[in-house]
Amino acid sequence: MQERDFGMNSDKAEDGAIDWLQAELADTLDEDYELELEDAALSMEIRKIYRAAHPETLPRAEYFSELIKLQAELIRLQDWVVHSGEKVVVLFEGRDSAGKGGVIKRITQRLNPRVVRTVALPAPSDREKTQWYFQRYVPHLPAAGEIVLFDRSWYNRAGVERVMGFATDAQVEDFFHDVPEFERMLVRSGIRLIKYWFSITDEEQQMRFLIRIHDPLKQWKLSPMDLQSRVRWEKYTKAKEEMLLRTNIEEAPWYIVQGNDKKRARLNCMSHLLSVFPYEDVPSEEIHLPEREFNPDYERAVLPEELYVPQKY
Repeated sequence: MQERDFGMNSDKAEDGAIDWLQAELADTLDEDYELELEDAALSMEIRKIYRAAHPETLPRAEYFSELIKLQAELIRLQDWVVHSGEKVVVLFEGRDSAGKGGVIKRITQRLNPRVVRTVALPAPSDREKTQWYFQRYVPHLPAAGEIVLFDRSWYNRAGVERVMGFATDAQVEDFFHDVPEFERMLVRSGIRLIKYWFSITDEEQQMRFLIRIHDPLKQWKLSPMDLQSRVRWEKYTKAKEEMLLRTNIEEAPWYIVQGNDKKRARLNCMSHLLSVFPYEDVPSEEIHLPEREFNPDYERAVLPEELYVPQKY
């Protein structure tokens, strides 16, 4: 009788664990869906136009399925980087609204922030403007077992600084002369350097800017500099073409991501990033949850009500 009761309790515990895991999975998918809400435009007219321009976008279920598979592989990559002591730098460049931030979010979403971190530097200070150009980027480079993602990088000099007149022709030319040697030096030091350029069309950028203008949740993404980038589209195009031509070196080549379809761009970039590493499963200890110490004399203290956050939801 006791054995039968124990079995029934065990079954109930197992059912409870399954229910809990299903709830956790639902929470995970909700988190993904919450991220996807940023792609929704509040203006219905703009949304109609956008959908007409993207008739073959990936179904949400297929996108999430592939995304979770790739994120699981990124965890394996992360573990391999830590175990092997690799040092990884990934640069994300592209026009404003090209999708760099979106793919960075999906890459880092399930990874350990102590291993994988994102660097997005503001405009240089007056002091930094007097330093060696690459100096402010160097402190952010990885140590062994780290991955650093640069949301824009030293290539600002070849892009926004050049087009907006923040750098002289001589400074730009010095940059083109120095950057190949700088990157070769990084590679010689043991850093794996991967460079992505996110490419979108003129029409796609215009549509994304309009969405940001009409969406209060996205207006913060628009700066006066972003708006000027629309005016200078052709200058940015010429600057990008010269940059890719003069800085595409064997030790650190450029990889261009077609970015008009955000979902496909994210999946393609993540898949490619995984493909450039010879990562594999690494030894790991089996994890066991230890038994909690139990003191029969302990009573949990009753804390004052004002310490608690009001439960409005």
